[in-house]
Amino acid sequence: MNQVSIEDRKNTYEKNSKKIIKRVIICAGTGCVANGALGVYKEFLKEIKKSGQQVVVSLEAEAEGYLVSQSGCQRFCQKGPLVTIFPERIVYCLVKNEDVAEIVEKSLVSNDVVNRLLYKKPGYGTACRTIDDIPFYNRQYRLLLEQCGYIDPEDINEYIACGGYEAAQKACTKLTDLEICRLIQDSGLRGRGGAGFPTGEKWNIARIQFAGRKYIICNGDEGDPGAFIDRSIMEGNPHSVIEGMIIAAKAVGADYGIIYVRKVYSLAVKRTRKAVLDAAEAGILGKNIFGSNINFTIIVVEGAGAFVCGEETALIATIEGKRGMPQPKPPFPVQEGLFGKPTVINNAETLSFIPVIFKIGAEAFRNIGTVSSSGTISFGLTGHVANTGLIEVPFGTTLRHIVNEIAGGVVADDGTVCGINFKAVQIGGPSGGCLTQEHLDLPIDYDSLKEVGAMVGSGGLVVLNKSTCMVEIAQFFMRFARKESCGKCVVCREGTIQMLALLTDIVEGRANLKTLDLLEELANIVQVGSLCGLGKTAPNPVLSTLRYFRDEYIEHVVNKRCPAGKCAALQIGA
Repeated sequence: MNQVSIEDRKNTYEKNSKKIIKRVIICAGTGCVANGALGVYKEFLKEIKKSGQQVVVSLEAEAEGYLVSQSGCQRFCQKGPLVTIFPERIVYCLVKNEDVAEIVEKSLVSNDVVNRLLYKKPGYGTACRTIDDIPFYNRQYRLLLEQCGYIDPEDINEYIACGGYEAAQKACTKLTDLEICRLIQDSGLRGRGGAGFPTGEKWNIARIQFAGRKYIICNGDEGDPGAFIDRSIMEGNPHSVIEGMIIAAKAVGADYGIIYVRKVYSLAVKRTRKAVLDAAEAGILGKNIFGSNINFTIIVVEGAGAFVCGEETALIATIEGKRGMPQPKPPFPVQEGLFGKPTVINNAETLSFIPVIFKIGAEAFRNIGTVSSSGTISFGLTGHVANTGLIEVPFGTTLRHIVNEIAGGVVADDGTVCGINFKAVQIGGPSGGCLTQEHLDLPIDYDSLKEVGAMVGSGGLVVLNKSTCMVEIAQFFMRFARKESCGKCVVCREGTIQMLALLTDIVEGRANLKTLDLLEELANIVQVGSLCGLGKTAPNPVLSTLRYFRDEYIEHVVNKRCPAGKCAALQIGA
C-alpha cells in the first residue's frame, strides 16, 4: 500500500501542476461520451503533439506543457461534447473531431477563440466566450457539482489537491460520533433521494443502536425517467461519495460500506470501482484509516435496474440475494437493515454534500436555501426549453427563474423561444406532479411542493409547452409505474393496472365523466393503501393533472376532443 499522507499528495500535485501552461478539459460524462467525446480527447492529444507543443495527460510527475484531461458531466448536456480551456475558462460546444485542430491553433497556440463553437444566446446570437458568460451556468448556484465538470474523476490526487478527504480525516481523528451527527443535524441537510428525511437524525438513530456490525449503503440506483444526478456524481466525482460514506461510518460506528449502482450505469460503475481501489491503496479505506482506530471497507454492488429498488428495503433484499420487494416498516433499516443489522442508506447526492458541509460549516450551509430545506438541489432539466442539462440551485429558487433564466425560456415545436407557450412543469418524475403557470413563482422546497401535490423526487424536471396533452403525460408516467411495480401488494399491483386502463379509455375516446370520478377515487386508494413509496406516489401525476388540468380531461371525455391534438382517436384542435 502507498500510505502517503493526504497533505503530501496535495503538495506533490500542486508542485507538479505549476508548469502547466493551459488545461484542456473534455467532458466525458455519459451524454458527451455517447456523442463522441473520447474521439475528441484523442484528437487533442494528436493535434497538440502535431503543433510541436508538449502534451501532458497525468500529473504524477512535474511536467511542462498543455494538460489534457477528461471530466465528469459539465452539465450543459444539450451542447455536448463540451470542451473547456483553462485558465481562460473558454467553453466550446458541440465539438467534433474535425474542430480540434482549429481549437489547438487558436486557443492554445495563438490565445484566440473559435467563435463558431462558442455558445450563442437563443434569439440574440450573442456569443458567450467563457463559462461565466453563459446564462445556463451563471444563473445557477454551483456548490455540489462544481468539481464534477472540472476534476479528473479517475485521479485521486486531484481530488485531494482540491481539499478532498480533509473532512474525512478530521471526522476520523478529531470528532466524536455524536459531534458529527450534531454537525449534520445543525446543517439541516435532508436526504436528496426524494423523501427528504433529515440526514443527521437518521445517522443518530443508527448511532445509538447496539450491534456488532453496522452498514453504510450508498443508493445509486436512481430509476426515475429523466433523473441523472446520482449517476453524474458517481461518474464525475466518485471520491466525494466515498468521503461522505467514511464520515457516515465514523458517525454511526459502521465498518462496512456498499455502493449500490444500477448495472446500466456502466461508466459510473467503472469510475466508482477505480475510486474505491485507489482510496484503499492510499490507506484511506481499510484498517486504521488516517492513523485512527477506524476500520472501513467499501465494495461496489451492481443492481439490475428495477425502479422499486430505490426503496430502501427492496434494495437491501437484492443485496441479500432476494427478489427486490419492499418490506413493511417498522423496523426501519437504521434499526434492522442489511442482514438484520443497523444500516444507513443515503443516495450519492446526499453523501456528496457531507464533505461540503464540513468545508463551509453547518451554519453557512443552513443559510443557503429556505428554513425547512437548506442547501442546494439539483435537477435533470429537460423538455420544451432552449437549454437542457443538469442544474443546481438553492432551495427557494422559483420555477420561473429555472424556466426563463437558466433554461432560456420555453420553445415551441418549431424551436422558437416564446414565453406564452408555457403549459406545465412535471417535477419529481413518476413520483411527482404537474404544476402550472400559477406555480411559476412558487419557491421550490420539500414542503411547498408537497402542498401543491408534487415533490422533489430524485430530481427530474420536465418543462412542457402548450402542444402537450396532459392526459397523455399522466398515462406515460402511469405506464412506467405499472411496469415497475413489484407486485407485492394488491393495491399497487392492481391499482396501477386499472388506473392505466382508465387513462387509456380517456385518450382513446371510450370514457365519460364517471370515468374521471372512478380514476380519482382509485388514485386516492392506491396512494393511501400501498406498501412502499412507489405505490404511494404513483398516483401523483394523475391527481395533479386532474387537479390543475381537469378542463382538459373534460374535453377528452365530454367533447371527445384533445385540445393539444395529440390523441389520434379524438378530434383535433381548439
